Amino acid sequence: MQLYELRDYNASLLQTSLFKDYCPNGVQVEGRAEVKRIATAVTASQAVIDAAVGWGADALLVHHGFFWRNEDAAIVGIKKCRLAKLLQHDVSLLAYHLPLDAHETLGNNAQLGVVLDLQTTARYGEQNLLSVGDLKTAQTSAQFALSIEHKLQRAAQVIAGDGRQIKRVAWCSGGAQGYFEQAIALGVDAYITGEISEQNFHLAQESGVAFIAAGHHATEQFGIQALGSHLAEKFGLHHRFFNQENPV
Repeated sequence: MQLYELRDYNASLLQTSLFKDYCPNGVQVEGRAEVKRIATAVTASQAVIDAAVGWGADALLVHHGFFWRNEDAAIVGIKKCRLAKLLQHDVSLLAYHLPLDAHETLGNNAQLGVVLDLQTTARYGEQNLLSVGDLKTAQTSAQFALSIEHKLQRAAQVIAGDGRQIKRVAWCSGGAQGYFEQAIALGVDAYITGEISEQNFHLAQESGVAFIAAGHHATEQFGIQALGSHLAEKFGLHHRFFNQENPV
């Protein structure tokens, strides 16, 4: 398919025009016109770019791309090296940030819910980024944390709150610790996101709601894979996911 057919399809699928975001969603670096092989990854790091180029990708699709709001616009250093590799090999970079978090089926939050066996019942917050759902069976915070560790293949940092049984859960992938108060107000037993801030400890202690930081990368690795698989099946493209392990 043509690059801009891919761009337009993704824009419609993910409804990119509806989001106020911190970076451009869509084509960030233009490569060759025809796309047959798509690589996907969480972040457009140098290691991922090198791997995608080595595989022969025509386009690299990521969640964390380039050109973030308030960053230095100069193309120097690390940014220069990353862009140079893409341009040298005529590989396109397409990035989808908040639209990929929020998509009802392919999104990071939806896919994280599936992985953790959470049955989504509602979505709340700015741009529907906060999901709420139920565990099939109530668990202790220790049992739930162990289940998350097994499914995401990394240890989670858990602030257990008042030790209540966990049944109703809110979650938002990535760096969404700022949604914890809103999650508490929704009457959940636990909140899952990728990262934790100092104040989250006190909010968990005083509200009784467990806070679980399961990793920024770990909670955002599923949406881009789902998007890549969807595109490969729909358009007959070759797809490969490159997972650069990240402890954060």
